[in-house]
Amino acid sequence: DLHSFPTRRSSDLHIALDSLVRARVLADQAVKEGADKEKETATIIELQRLGVLQNAMTKKFVEATKPTEEELRREYETQVASMSDKEYHARHILVQTEDFAKNVIQRLGRGAKFEDVAKRESTDPGSKDNGGDLGWFTPDRMVRPFSDATMALKPGEYTKSPVQTQYGFHVIKLDETRDLQPPPFDQVQKQLDQVVRMKKFTTHVDELVKQAKVEKSL
Repeated sequence: DLHSFPTRRSSDLHIALDSLVRARVLADQAVKEGADKEKETATIIELQRLGVLQNAMTKKFVEATKPTEEELRREYETQVASMSDKEYHARHILVQTEDFAKNVIQRLGRGAKFEDVAKRESTDPGSKDNGGDLGWFTPDRMVRPFSDATMALKPGEYTKSPVQTQYGFHVIKLDETRDLQPPPFDQVQKQLDQVVRMKKFTTHVDELVKQAKVEKSL
């Protein structure tokens, strides 16, 4: 209802102002009673102050920094060099014990269909109903033991030993692979701009830390 909008807005503003007044009154009283001098409270106040100043400094530096196209191109080449040149389409069966994973592998060896076993036995709710299908992914999207095992397979093969990760024990089947082309420079230029700005800020902070004399105490 458009007619009620100004009323709601005024009400919200009144509540916000009332909360601000109450917070200020309580804060002033706390200072009068010396609460701001208590060690734990003083530490929290100082940490919050440092956080606000840090965020302000980060914003100011990043907004004032303008990467050159040469810097962006160099960062693009760095990112491309670190990317995988392949994507993998794989399935998995996740179980909680190594013995059960070995049992699954034995069943597959006797001719059981991978998708059917995944639907019955896998504990991964995200892929179980799809026969363990994880879709297409690059190695960096998976935990290291999983991605290493996947890359070692040929299309159609599955792991003959359980692959352990923090999630449990996996039996992995590689369906297919395809070449991965990096996105064109123009398409990711904005993201590269942010990456370069933050790298410059990190370098700037490192230099400030080197020059500063800070006493560390517990």
